[in-house]
Amino acid sequence: MPSGSPENSHVRVAAVGDLHFGKNSQGTFQALLTQISQAAEVLVLCGDFTDYGTPDEARGLVRDLSAHLRIPALAVLGNHDFHGGHADEIAGILRDAGVTVLDGDAHEIKGVGFAGVKGFGGGFGPRALGPWGEDTFKRFVHEAVEEALKLEAALARLRTRSRVAVLHYAPIRDTVDGEPLEIYPFLGSSRLEEPINRYDVSAVVHGHAHRGQPEGRTATGVPVYNVSLPLMKTLTPEQPFKLLHLPVTA
Repeated sequence: MPSGSPENSHVRVAAVGDLHFGKNSQGTFQALLTQISQAAEVLVLCGDFTDYGTPDEARGLVRDLSAHLRIPALAVLGNHDFHGGHADEIAGILRDAGVTVLDGDAHEIKGVGFAGVKGFGGGFGPRALGPWGEDTFKRFVHEAVEEALKLEAALARLRTRSRVAVLHYAPIRDTVDGEPLEIYPFLGSSRLEEPINRYDVSAVVHGHAHRGQPEGRTATGVPVYNVSLPLMKTLTPEQPFKLLHLPVTA
């Protein structure tokens, strides 16, 4: 019986972010994608597929995915994917290649539910930026609030036993510790943590913090994994991605 069928109790989900595919990256992810295809049944990509946010970079990544990935893939965009002003085109290139791109959407694969948004910055806990003062600050906070609301709406649509929140920005401070303190407000927002705690989320995966920590927990104990590829290469070079074993209804 194929793995991930109703007769099996778990589905293996691999998660990695921050590939930063550039003009000289063609072919460099063959070993990683082959290893993931052998280890997992679903791949989650946590943003920053591209280095400068160009459609050509996205097309190069898609060529590698098409050649070497043998399992379904889901993704959220990252800040680098927005840099060149072609985020919609990049998302379309990924979708045309069969990658499910989430932006406030819920999606189910092999009995596991996924809710994904890019997220945004703003900081964590009592030091998080509030909507006060100049309009520029208010717009910054509004973006963080909107991303949290999109995540909440996506999580509310899931009815699966296992639910994974897929982000680029971090929802908690623990997984960005190790980065320079000065950039913490730009690495994530605890506003993203609120809907995660409200719903029965099994795990959270995010990228963006290249020098953060691999794991933390929300205030209610939901595990959060920083799956940034530069971090994973440093900590677990033999397996530079997170592999989750998620229960499904038998």
